[in-house]
Amino acid sequence: MANIFYENDVNRSAIADRKVAVLGYGSQGHAHALNLKESGVDVCVGLRDGSGSVAKASEAGLTVKSLADASAWADVIMVLLPDTEQASVYEEQIAPNLEAGDALAFAHGFNIRFDLITPPDDVDVIMVAPKGPGHLVRRTYVEGGGVPCLIAVEQDATGGATELALAYAAGLGGARAGVIETTFTEECETDLFGEQVVLCGGVTELVRSAFDTLVDAGYQPEICYFECLHELKLIVDLMYEQGIGGMRFSVSDTAEYGDLSRGPRVIDDHVRETMKTILDEIQSGAFAAEWVAESRSGRENFNRLEAAGHEHRIEKVGSDLRDMMPWINAGRVSVQEASGGQG
Repeated sequence: MANIFYENDVNRSAIADRKVAVLGYGSQGHAHALNLKESGVDVCVGLRDGSGSVAKASEAGLTVKSLADASAWADVIMVLLPDTEQASVYEEQIAPNLEAGDALAFAHGFNIRFDLITPPDDVDVIMVAPKGPGHLVRRTYVEGGGVPCLIAVEQDATGGATELALAYAAGLGGARAGVIETTFTEECETDLFGEQVVLCGGVTELVRSAFDTLVDAGYQPEICYFECLHELKLIVDLMYEQGIGGMRFSVSDTAEYGDLSRGPRVIDDHVRETMKTILDEIQSGAFAAEWVAESRSGRENFNRLEAAGHEHRIEKVGSDLRDMMPWINAGRVSVQEASGGQG
């Protein structure tokens, strides 16, 4: 069983006298900076020169510095930049400003797990990863709640790394909900696997394949969109709220029997073997190496795949149908609007 911590387990003094630099002001960055500041932590935001987020962070009452100056000022540096940019920023802006006893913090284990960043032995290396997007981390904090967080310690140079990670998570509001202890390796590998096999890659390909199957069989695309994509939210919401068993209780007996008897035929042994292969690619570092090389070489394959996805016929049908349902996005604020864009 996992170790789970709550408010009464937190030593707030572990972060009370620290200076925290949040590098980046995107989805997570704005939530970290604002929540920590309102929790009484001394915070600044580190941004690239000319970043469009400088004005947004300043207007929110935050102190803004360059990436290098923020790293030099702080003794806790939270790196919330895109995975593929963190290593170069670390080498150029962070590493020259690290001092013994500092803490280097991440919200995802990618760069530490795959040795893209190698911190010196005399600094703490921690992770604090809220299990929700930044706008939700911010909103729940303001409402008096919190989003559960993961914490991990890769390197405990000072002997106080775990207490610091827990206090940082509490500053985000995470200890109000629960803070779960993990490792950089476990968080990184399970996160990548979940994204690729279920949350993004698996779901999108399942939806598009089902849509294509019905349309190619002669059914109206609009009807197929509702059955294969639109109603997915209803099922996911039920699972989110009640688990798989609760979802099955809530749907019709016909739907449940179809789930129980046909689901294993769709996700069969061949699919499970593919899942294991994808996990092997993550664990071996092959995916990380591929993605870093792709990004550094100009993202030609990434851009081609992304463009092909935009051209799929489900996108046009879906866009037209969503125009019929303005309530779907009514009152919703985009991540860019909430955070001022990326750092």
